[in-house]
Amino acid sequence: MTHHSVCEHSIIVRVTKPSTRAERRKAELRQDIIDTAFVCFAEKGYHATGIADIAGVLGIGHGTFYRYFTNKRDIIDHVIDDLAGRIVAALGTENAPDAATSLDDYRAQLDRIGVALNHILVEDRRVAQLLLFHATGIDDELTARLYGLLDMADALTAGYLSHGVELGYLRADLDTTNTAKAVTGMLIAGIVHGLRSPDPAAVEGLNEAIRRLLIDGVRKD
Repeated sequence: MTHHSVCEHSIIVRVTKPSTRAERRKAELRQDIIDTAFVCFAEKGYHATGIADIAGVLGIGHGTFYRYFTNKRDIIDHVIDDLAGRIVAALGTENAPDAATSLDDYRAQLDRIGVALNHILVEDRRVAQLLLFHATGIDDELTARLYGLLDMADALTAGYLSHGVELGYLRADLDTTNTAKAVTGMLIAGIVHGLRSPDPAAVEGLNEAIRRLLIDGVRKD
């Protein structure tokens, strides 16, 4: 990240590295524009943020901004896409829906996922503020995309539950579809409570209660 960045940690997952110095500088500036827009949107609100605000923080002209993005609506699409990518990446490999083979594996998997999601969605309060408060209601298309993230969360959670039922460590009569929706609701409520009361002990206590429900409430007796 260049010296222009206002974020301590990037919210963007870098997939490939540009091959030339010029390409690297271009990619870094594009990265900085997205990161700076993320900060402005989360702290000031989408509608209260102008292109001049973003460009001013970076010390670039409007013309430079428009070489990378059409408008600020274009940026928020990229921000949300990459946040979704971070969440999906956290649920891969050993945390994939079909990775656990026993209740103990499932328990350990939940602990790892809880840590990963807490890092993405709770430790940086601006992420949740952007997704839950500022991004909703911007326009119908973006609202539909946010509902799509909700559907993705439901589908992934249903996959974990269905796998546990199939292997016999979760209850055979479990309604995986509706239980997944209930789990998503708990997680969103947990994020909101974390925003209201960011005390680490309170956050961990709530996370532990959710983990217990996700085990004791669904495991095979």
